[in-house]
Amino acid sequence: MNNDRFLDDRQSQLTIFQRLSGPFLVAVAAVVAFLALALPVQAAGMTQFAGVGYIPGPGDCTDEVTGPAGQAPDFATLMTGDLEGCVYVFVESFECSPSGTYRESGTETYVITGGTLGEGTFSTTYIFRGKYEDCADEGFPLGAEIFGRCQHPIIPGSGTEDFEGVEGRLHFKDDIAAGNFPYTGHMTR
Repeated sequence: MNNDRFLDDRQSQLTIFQRLSGPFLVAVAAVVAFLALALPVQAAGMTQFAGVGYIPGPGDCTDEVTGPAGQAPDFATLMTGDLEGCVYVFVESFECSPSGTYRESGTETYVITGGTLGEGTFSTTYIFRGKYEDCADEGFPLGAEIFGRCQHPIIPGSGTEDFEGVEGRLHFKDDIAAGNFPYTGHMTR
């Protein structure tokens, strides 16, 4: 009779183990799947980043930066977030249609002095597309901006210091209501 009781206890223990092992194995499988998906991104050296750009105030963005032809920048943007510093913009072409659609392209030099990605410089090309209330005959936008966004591929080999050898791109989407320029992007080293 003691043997029967021992077998009943043993079966009860196995049943508890079997009940607990199912969820445990599912959790282990989920962790393994997560790591398998996450590791290639880390192994490839990809870093995602974000922040906000602003129109610089007095005393901001005073670096001595020149464009590809030795020219002064057309304007600058103060960067905050993962990239802290300034972007110096060199407009190469622009046009504005009678409907207020504005297109602009050129190059930029990023002078990064802080943030989570380090310090140094890199350059991009860029294409901006926006909509304004109107356009001047000379091709400049007139009136308020309705929307705007741009793409900024990093020029390979342009990075210095912590940005040496980086590749990637940035994306800006103007926040008209707030009057700033949120950005996201990714880099590989």
